[in-house]
Amino acid sequence: MRKLIAVEEATALMSQAKDWSVWHWLLEKGSVRAAADRAVDALRDAEQEAKASWDDDLKKAYRELEAQQAQENDRRASRRYEKAKEDAKNVDPQIKQAVQKVKEADDAAENARLDAEDTFAEAERQLSASGARLGAEKAIRSWELRMKAIRKAEALGRKQADGQVGR
Repeated sequence: MRKLIAVEEATALMSQAKDWSVWHWLLEKGSVRAAADRAVDALRDAEQEAKASWDDDLKKAYRELEAQQAQENDRRASRRYEKAKEDAKNVDPQIKQAVQKVKEADDAAENARLDAEDTFAEAERQLSASGARLGAEKAIRSWELRMKAIRKAEALGRKQADGQVGR
């Protein structure tokens, strides 16, 4: 995975911010938010780029997992899941298993990102510097998890291209 400048800059800012007072947090929250948004956007773009290089079987298997998860959260999504399941019926189980690991890493990263955002929102509501510090730590951790998930997606694409998975 190539270096993502936006993530490095946001990580450096969040690391500095761990020492800020509540007033410093309040004064800088706009620049912190902007840096965090740029990091999340850069990570999303890198993730999309990694998965765009996947072959059809990997994409079908991933769509099936996404649709299954959507169905679990919203029963109206069952038609989409049934279609994705049908599209992926001939995908090698080994590929599905490998894609499941990428999906789990994606979910962990997304949950961590949402947790960091909730922590920041609560810290702002309570005017809590310690809560903002915790949010900064959680944000950095969420970016690390997202980069790990992207590396897994890239590695899976390379393995598939080299014929090491599902052939």
